Amino acid sequence: MSFTTFDSFRNRNFSLFFMGQSISLLGTWMQKTAVSWVIYSITQSKFMLGVSVFATLFPTALISLYGGIIADRYNRYKVLLTTQLLSLLQAVLLTIAIIYFKQYAVWVIIVLSMLLGLINGFDVPARQSLIRDLVLDKNMLPNALALNSSMVNMSKLIGPAIAGFILEKYSDEVCFGLNAVSFIPVILSLLLMKLPKISINTKKDKNLKREFAEAFTYIKETPIVSSVIIFVGIMSLLVLPFTTLTPVFAKDVFNGTASTLGIIDGTIGLGAFISALFLASLKQGADLNRILAINTAVFAVGLMLFSQTSLYPLALVFVAVGAFGMMPIRTISNTIVQLHVPNHFRGRVISIYFMVMTTMMPVGSLVVSAISHAIGVQKTVFLEGILALVIALVYGRYVKKERLKKEQQIFLGRSAEGELM
Repeated sequence: MSFTTFDSFRNRNFSLFFMGQSISLLGTWMQKTAVSWVIYSITQSKFMLGVSVFATLFPTALISLYGGIIADRYNRYKVLLTTQLLSLLQAVLLTIAIIYFKQYAVWVIIVLSMLLGLINGFDVPARQSLIRDLVLDKNMLPNALALNSSMVNMSKLIGPAIAGFILEKYSDEVCFGLNAVSFIPVILSLLLMKLPKISINTKKDKNLKREFAEAFTYIKETPIVSSVIIFVGIMSLLVLPFTTLTPVFAKDVFNGTASTLGIIDGTIGLGAFISALFLASLKQGADLNRILAINTAVFAVGLMLFSQTSLYPLALVFVAVGAFGMMPIRTISNTIVQLHVPNHFRGRVISIYFMVMTTMMPVGSLVVSAISHAIGVQKTVFLEGILALVIALVYGRYVKKERLKKEQQIFLGRSAEGELM
């Protein structure tokens, strides 16, 4: 690991953001684990697991485009602070509802998950586009995004494991309550930031339709951005929803408890965390597209091996390998988009990127849940691994073709210059 791995921490604002988000995301993953366990324990339905994921992600997809426009029109810092306060309120409401209306737990969770999805539609574009403003040197952006992913995945590692212990020893209400408390540090970290003044163009002379059209036109005319968004969309629909089925693996395949689910989800977080540190250590100028294709292939192999073993310790090794390959799908694609999008388009393009991902994920969760109900979870996840391998090969060939085309254009350009001389 190189000494540049933690360069972005030299920026005070990014350090505050990292610390606050670390604690908040710990609570978020505790709650996600608790939601999955409560839903499956009560309903014994794989399909309802998909519905619970759909309830959170689909509202985000519906509203995220407008959220991107808000992030471009107004102060992203204030938008983020507002969404974090609203998320705190949602977490408090969920905790109270679970305590006093336990008989309606499934529908309470689904309704309040939809509310959180709406909040996230504004939160995600503002938060992701703000990261670029938290580092003074824009060359540090890939490092900052990779460290941000390492923080997310460390939360995935620790959060589910803690949640599994709490679910087994105490109750689900404790998990939901701790998630509400975890929003306080991130709100405090935002209040402590000192951001430079950034000129905001409110674009009073424009309308929503035109602003959407501008962003879509930019994406269409920028192949490096459009190709990675298509790639993420396909993976989000067909492969990434395998995580919806982890409660079924924990309970039915490995005959485990809530702690088993926490360990599986935590192991996924461990593999992804190691992957994030690997990405943070990459030298500037690394071929991100090539790394993306290779890691997708690693993800595919890990997924296929995980699906076909009934030995719990070996399954943990395979799922960790798969998670190592899975994490760059989001981190590198996000980095590619952010590096190639100018500031005045950033909120909208990022919102389109996340809209594609958050639209495909809930739909994919429903599809994967339905297929697993028909053919079983192990066969379903094995098929997802095969699809991931095919997608990796196709994307790798596309990237190589585009690189050769670019090199040819450079060669022709130099030849033309030589002739003029």
